[in-house]
Amino acid sequence: MLFLYRILINSILLISPLIIIYRILNNKEHPKRFLEKIGIFSDKPNSSKLIWFHGSSVGETLSIIPLIEKLEKKKNIKKILLTSNTLSSAKVFKKYKFKKTIHQFFPIDVNFITNKFLSHWKPSMAIFIESEIWPNMIINLKKRNIPLILLNARITKKSFNRWKKISIFSRLIFNKFNICLSQNNETKNYLKKLGAKKIKKLGNLKFSETSLKITNKLNKNQKNFFNSKKILFGAISTHNNEEIFCVKIHNDLKKNYINGITIIIPRHIYRSSEIKEDIEKMGLKVHLHSSNQKISNNTDIYLVDTYGETKSFLNICNIVFLGGSLIKHGGQNPLEAARLGCKIIHGPYINNFLEVYNLLNKIKISSKIRTLRQAKNIINNNLINKFNSKQIVKKINSIGNNILVKNQKEIIKYI
Repeated sequence: MLFLYRILINSILLISPLIIIYRILNNKEHPKRFLEKIGIFSDKPNSSKLIWFHGSSVGETLSIIPLIEKLEKKKNIKKILLTSNTLSSAKVFKKYKFKKTIHQFFPIDVNFITNKFLSHWKPSMAIFIESEIWPNMIINLKKRNIPLILLNARITKKSFNRWKKISIFSRLIFNKFNICLSQNNETKNYLKKLGAKKIKKLGNLKFSETSLKITNKLNKNQKNFFNSKKILFGAISTHNNEEIFCVKIHNDLKKNYINGITIIIPRHIYRSSEIKEDIEKMGLKVHLHSSNQKISNNTDIYLVDTYGETKSFLNICNIVFLGGSLIKHGGQNPLEAARLGCKIIHGPYINNFLEVYNLLNKIKISSKIRTLRQAKNIINNNLINKFNSKQIVKKINSIGNNILVKNQKEIIKYI
């Protein structure tokens, strides 16, 4: 199986110039830094003790920011490398001003490129986040006796079933992790079946929050605009058709709140023009966050079409709809919204974060909806009866700090 994987990944390398050109043209790839993916690095070779984190995209990157913040304070850690696969995650990372931490793009998992990467950076430890499994890199880390941790591990039923079909190969890969720190019981059970040797369930790191301040904030005009309006609700990480669902709720609520506005942040911002066009067909006024134009007072929907600014808008919302939950996607992570004191509504399809939603439901932070009427009634009740958002923040922070400390202690054992 490893032989077949290497044939496949080498084939991808051969056609990678075409893929990269396509991605650059579609603003999904950095026009210069893409070279990092093929083993041409934009920083000098490492000569000090380096801890390496790797996460796929924005969510994984944000989940370890509080952990990196703590590890930067350790004197015996001289340098931290964070790699990711996407341009959006690089942009988000840039907003945080770390002293010891740098970002690079993860290289294509070809055997000679992974070896070149490891020789260049010489990590003292490698920490892969959630479900980032790259066979060549993992095998080469093990050959060099570099400790390897799967942090905030998350294996869904769908991915487990795929690995199960190649059980011999899965054991070859998963037993090379020194320890897997699972975020839920489901993942813990799957990891055991896939061949992981040492597993601990510590909870989801996304409960934790950083004290670092990001650089983006709403400007004076934006603040004045939102202060002059009644924010009905926010819709976060929405997928196709969910925006229209939210706009229909807005239309109903607007009958009672003439000065009302709804904020929508789609999961994939490249869809923003299409979303704007669909909403305008319904006769509503849309403002694009990136337009830099004056915000019209009769704006109905404020559409956020930039990366890494969700937090700024969650800070001004009391209640949010979490996308990916009305379609069979499995839901998006609700923890950032909960950490900032927002109440949450979501659809029935939340398998990706079932344990998280069960906990939020138990402490009365989230509610499941299936229909427009249910959603409208919950949001309307929220607008009439104010709740104590500070109490929500306190509950989430307590859970998050406990999880963060436990994960930090396990990592330090391998430093």
